[in-house]
Amino acid sequence: MSVMTAGRRVLITGGTGSFGQTMARRLLDRDVAEVRILSRDEAKQDAMRRSIGDERVRYHIGDVRDVDTVLRATRGVDFVFHAAALKQVPSCEFFPLEAVRTNILGSGNVVEAAAHNGVSSVVVLSTDKAVYPVNAMGMSKALMEKVAQAYARNNPTSSTTVSCVRYGNVMYSRGSVIPLFIEQIKAGRAPTVTEPAMTRFLMSLADSVDLVEHAFHHARPGDVFIRKAAACTIGDLAEAVCQIFDVPFKLDVIGVRHSEKWHETLASHEELAQADDFGDFFRVPLDARDLNYALYVSEGDLGDTPREDFNSANATRLGVPEVVELLRTLPEVRAELALRDPVLAC
Repeated sequence: MSVMTAGRRVLITGGTGSFGQTMARRLLDRDVAEVRILSRDEAKQDAMRRSIGDERVRYHIGDVRDVDTVLRATRGVDFVFHAAALKQVPSCEFFPLEAVRTNILGSGNVVEAAAHNGVSSVVVLSTDKAVYPVNAMGMSKALMEKVAQAYARNNPTSSTTVSCVRYGNVMYSRGSVIPLFIEQIKAGRAPTVTEPAMTRFLMSLADSVDLVEHAFHHARPGDVFIRKAAACTIGDLAEAVCQIFDVPFKLDVIGVRHSEKWHETLASHEELAQADDFGDFFRVPLDARDLNYALYVSEGDLGDTPREDFNSANATRLGVPEVVELLRTLPEVRAELALRDPVLAC
């Protein structure tokens, strides 16, 4: 990616979030000409400006819901990483139209503005909750993927490549459960979990950025790239955090939240039937057929179709020791340990 971004301008929507800041720092380590950050929160932009301190970063206040704002932000840009979204399941359940306005219509604005301004590549960030969605957040993200794929299908000669990436829970991202557990432990409280037996995928921020870079390098219009990941139960995750911080393991079980899944799915068996397997990644290609279905005929042996989804119940399951080892690799966890007790950080 360093060669491709040398001397180029890159826009990150929602760029003050966990992914955006990680991606911005990685781009700045390379010979990028400019990183534009588009987000709504001026306080977070100011904090990011002071933290990064690089004149190549330009900050744009605005909302992806406003197409004029996005048109201005994408002008002269070579590549776009679209991370702006409403991500919290409960808030989207109570205010689903807000999820529609940001995650669906806002994403449509980003794609259309990028195409209008001749952007070379747009990568939109999705989530495991978009597969077989049961909540408003997942439904809106699923439709965001459809918006991106519809652009590719309806504009086959476009110079703008629009693709998607889909991944599971990013550890220590804003709003994730790990910093909540640590905050509760520091306050002398038991970690709160909705249901200990629920399973979730685990990914680091670095892994999520690697997935986006993979899509950036290899995407064809409408592709969906999926990062394979290990999973664990929420109870084991909480126990691992307690072990790391050397406190007795105890849970405060608060019950399942609105439209919360027992297990998450990264790829459906329908998608896996046509996916390319790249080892660490799946690529699900665009179904580029138009509405003239009579023109398409399947002949011969279609082979074995996968009967299982790739979900957090059948993915590689990490036990407490493996989760402890994984968490200790996170810079944020090591920093918290160093504050608490330098010995624990070793």
